[in-house]
Amino acid sequence: MKWLKPIFYVVITLVAIIAITLYSALHSSLPLYEGATSAEVTAKVQLSRDAQGYLTVRAQNRLDAAYGLGFAHAQDRYFQMDLLRRNSAGELSELFGERALPTDISRRMHRFRDRAAAILPTLPAPQRALLQHYTQGVNEGLAQLPMRPFEYWLLQQKPAAWQDTDSLLVVYSMYLDLQGAAGEDELAQGVLKQAIPDDWYQFLNQHSSDWQAAIDDSKVAAVPLPASDYPRVLSDQKVACTDCRLRDSRDIGSNNFSVSGKLTSHGAALLADDMHLGIRVPGTWFKAQLIWGEGEDQHSVAGVSLPGAPSIVAGSNGHVAWGFTNSTADWHDVIQLQADENPQRYITPAGPKEYSYNNEVIKVKGLADVVMLVKETEWGPVMPAPFEQFALRWVAYDPQALNLELQQLEQARSVDEAFTIAAKVGMPAQNLLVTDKQGNHGWTIIGPIPKRTLLDMDTPQDWSTGANYWDGYLAASDYPTVKNPDSQRLWTANSRVVGGDALKLLGDGGYDLGARGMQIRDGLLATEQHSEQSLHQIQLDHRALFLKRWQQLLLEVLSEDFVARHQLGQYRSYVELDSAAASPTSVGYSLVRAFRDQSLQQIFAPIASLMEQQKLKMSDLKLVPETPGWALIQAKRPATVPAPFISWQQLLEQAVLKSRDELLAKTEGDLANARWGLLNQAKIEHPLSSAIPWFGQFLNMPASEMAGDRHMPRVQLPIHGQSERMVVAPGQESKGILTIPAGQSGHPLSPFYRADHAFWLDETELGFLPGEQKYLLELQPRG
Repeated sequence: MKWLKPIFYVVITLVAIIAITLYSALHSSLPLYEGATSAEVTAKVQLSRDAQGYLTVRAQNRLDAAYGLGFAHAQDRYFQMDLLRRNSAGELSELFGERALPTDISRRMHRFRDRAAAILPTLPAPQRALLQHYTQGVNEGLAQLPMRPFEYWLLQQKPAAWQDTDSLLVVYSMYLDLQGAAGEDELAQGVLKQAIPDDWYQFLNQHSSDWQAAIDDSKVAAVPLPASDYPRVLSDQKVACTDCRLRDSRDIGSNNFSVSGKLTSHGAALLADDMHLGIRVPGTWFKAQLIWGEGEDQHSVAGVSLPGAPSIVAGSNGHVAWGFTNSTADWHDVIQLQADENPQRYITPAGPKEYSYNNEVIKVKGLADVVMLVKETEWGPVMPAPFEQFALRWVAYDPQALNLELQQLEQARSVDEAFTIAAKVGMPAQNLLVTDKQGNHGWTIIGPIPKRTLLDMDTPQDWSTGANYWDGYLAASDYPTVKNPDSQRLWTANSRVVGGDALKLLGDGGYDLGARGMQIRDGLLATEQHSEQSLHQIQLDHRALFLKRWQQLLLEVLSEDFVARHQLGQYRSYVELDSAAASPTSVGYSLVRAFRDQSLQQIFAPIASLMEQQKLKMSDLKLVPETPGWALIQAKRPATVPAPFISWQQLLEQAVLKSRDELLAKTEGDLANARWGLLNQAKIEHPLSSAIPWFGQFLNMPASEMAGDRHMPRVQLPIHGQSERMVVAPGQESKGILTIPAGQSGHPLSPFYRADHAFWLDETELGFLPGEQKYLLELQPRG
């Protein structure tokens, strides 16, 4: 065995060499945080950072500030920026090879690079200038890295220079994130509507009447359970669904809420915002403060920026503060195409028209280019197989979808001024909450709202006769707004925000339940005085109020006989004593949650099977299963029991046993290990970590146990949740809070790579404004 010792030393040496090589490459690509460097600016620009890496850009004018922000974005986040532009353009295969080809193909039907190129020259001159200076800063920041970002070294690629249109592509990536149903929701709704009687269709698709939290206090009535039997097309499904998972919540969501100045000690209205997105390394947002000008002409704005874009996305400028949640309204429609005798034409209100075609060339690393033919109508692209008889009409395809008007919020002075700006902004439509230092607060939609005449906004329609159409976009005066309600409180949480005519304008993109909104509303109503800390505590609220009725139902199912037959004594004890919150230590919460999920999956499995037969998924439907599912369970009518069950009791008992067994399989056969924290561990990972042997895990945040879940203010799942927590009152920024999940930098050797993570995980407040300066880099004019 003497030969083992030399081999051991060889292996250790090789590992050491690899580690030293990786460290050297990483160290060589570290961003510049201190010193001075020349740049294409008109006057000196200072880039200062505090101990967390929170950036402050000080410049003489806004264009130089955009240059400085671009420089910093590129140095710390260029690979993230590159992925965002490639994602919407359908150009990921050029970096990652064939594995990314399906994603690129799905993106190319939208032709976002061509649309960005067409929109750019139509932007107002000040917006084009802002983009140009930002782009120059990005490319200078990239060029001044001593070595290309480490991701490109691993991928054996060189980063391509930034272009002005790339910042527009970054916004298109947000469209894909926030409005990315791509018509499959309306296709699924159409399949369901054709398959079942109308009374059942209306029952299944009702807005929740038992979880309502609209800010205009509008109510919807419950749609009663139809008197007829469960539709035969569902109850007789012979083929089981392969993917029975439900779309239980709208995962691309957020919370924002506010209180008027009458409820704060300082008199300014107070805003809280936590946007729910996929959580990765680095995170979505980059904390930045921009200060430009001098004396009375000095401006300051702080908050979160999106690497790849030149503006503060959400934050405060000393006069107003603003934040978003995804509107979850209806921003696209599916058109049922009518064929002409000539297969190269389709019918329009003006008569037959020929399809247009565009070749999309997809570059694939290591392989030949792939050429994709995109077939288009006057309304939008023809949908991919097997849905070629449909076309997609989407706000994102129009020039109104994209501009840089959001930047105007950086200098807004009141809620009313912010409302006027909101109607002009080109971005994915969001619920905007805005507060001002005078104590006012309000809600509106920010982003374009189409003027639509449609027989049905939720299912595919025939547009060939002129009965269905879009007629431009709403003017600012037609936007729905709510300002200074009597309650002194506002909130949005991806559920239905308003009713009546406003709801008819917005439509339903698959609203979330109002449970999360109700819990936020009730938290706001619980006291007559609020502070930054009280709103932050609402953001962290993970009480399982939504599951209380499911806990009671589960205890009813757990009869003495059933418990004895299946040895469920310990199970019942956990459910009785340990279900109050989605806490890391809670076992009972895990059990009740799993029981609910399994019950609803069993109820809706026939619908999932129907969808799969049409090449769709249950999760494509806009319906939210909680309300109709709960109504079916409460009624317990034998004629409505879905196959293969013979009674509601059998269905619920099976849900108990199956959900328990699935948890035991995950926890080595011991229910004590089914605590929520073990099931809800963070997977906050770098996109390349799995590709790096031995050292890849170093790039990820720790697999920590986390509190929170869906249907409560603290939305938290392993790869999805609060992408930032912000609480601020305009003019009182020094008292505000701002924390992100990972850190400012995407470079693993940067002191800022993990800087915010422990604070975010431990619920510790970080200041809304940057702390004491620790690093300073000056960009000095050339020549």
